[in-house]
Order: sequence, then C-alpha cells, then structure tokens
Amino acid sequence: MFQLRSPARSPGYTLIEVMVGLAILGILLAVGIPNMTQWIVANKARAASEFYLEGLSMARRQAVVHNARSRFVLSAGANGQFDWQVDLCFPAPGTPCTDNTGNWSTTAAAATGDPEGAAGFRSVFRPAASLPPSDILAPAVSPDGAGTVYFTELGWVDTTIPGRLTLLRLDPSAALADEVRSAAVAITLAGMASKCDPAAAAPDSRACPP
Repeated sequence: MFQLRSPARSPGYTLIEVMVGLAILGILLAVGIPNMTQWIVANKARAASEFYLEGLSMARRQAVVHNARSRFVLSAGANGQFDWQVDLCFPAPGTPCTDNTGNWSTTAAAATGDPEGAAGFRSVFRPAASLPPSDILAPAVSPDGAGTVYFTELGWVDTTIPGRLTLLRLDPSAALADEVRSAAVAITLAGMASKCDPAAAAPDSRACPP
C-alpha cells in the first residue's frame, strides 16, 4: 500500500525568518556602530601626541644630519588642530637663520646654501586632518601664542630666538574623559621632545617639566 508523503521543503528562507534576521542585524548595528565610532575617535586622540613628536624629532634630526639650522613651525589646521612644518636654513656671513631672516627651505625648494643644491632638503609639511577636531581634543601651547622651535646644528634649542614653544598640551572633551587622558609634549633645551602627563606632579617621572 502506498503512503502519500508531504512534498520536501524547498531550500531558502521564509519571509518571517528574513524579517527576524534583519531585526537582529539592525539591533546589532544600532549598538555597535556608535561604540565603534567612539573607539576609533578615542584611539586617534590617544595617538595625537605622536603626531607632534614626529615633527619635533624630525626637526632636531635634520639639523644634526645636515649640520644646519632647523625649525618646527605650527600653523592653524582646518579642524582646529595644529598642522606642522619642518624647515632648514644654512647660515651665511651676514645672513643668520632667525625667525625673520635667513634663507629657509620651503616645500617647493631647498634652502639657499644647501650643499646638495636644488636636490637638497625640502620642507616637510604634515596636516593634522587625521586628528580629532578641537571640540573633541583641544590643543593648547605654552607659552601662550608660541608656535615655533628653532634648533642649532648640534640639535639644541636655539634660545636666542624668543617666544619658543616649550609645551603642547592636548585635553579630551567630556565625552572622552573616561577613555582618554590629557597628554602633553614637552621640549627640553637639549632639543629632546617627549610625552608627559600634565595631571602628574613632581616627583612623578611622568610629570611635565615646570
């Protein structure tokens, strides 16, 4: 005797299963995307000090390598952070390398007097576009209004040029305060730039110099 069998279910998903899956996916995205965005911003904020350390270290290194004067210059960026540029200058009799005089390199041309001629060092410019905007990570310089550091051929800071930058501080907004600590970059007279903690106090080795 033959038995009737129900037809096999065709492969695929029912409309209800698809709708349930989409609902679960929507919940995961609603929870996950804001957290991921916050994580990315926090990571960028924590790494911001490295951006400025790179420029200061480059300026000192290029001065020593080329036996020249160098300078690290901050400028206002589009997002409220500071862009930076490193220039070189080769002193000549009667033409010292100061803030207002001297034949400094540019991003388009080497400095006059560069031993390598037109193929010599060209200024390096780095925009701060990859950093969080200033309403998320607020930059501040010390002394107020400072924005340059000049280096001698030995890599020391040129103290004869007034208004030199000694500290660059980065403070997170309230939204990131639980995830990102305030940080700073200090520049010593020896030309060494290093990270420090503006919230720490001496004798803590992490404290910023007075």
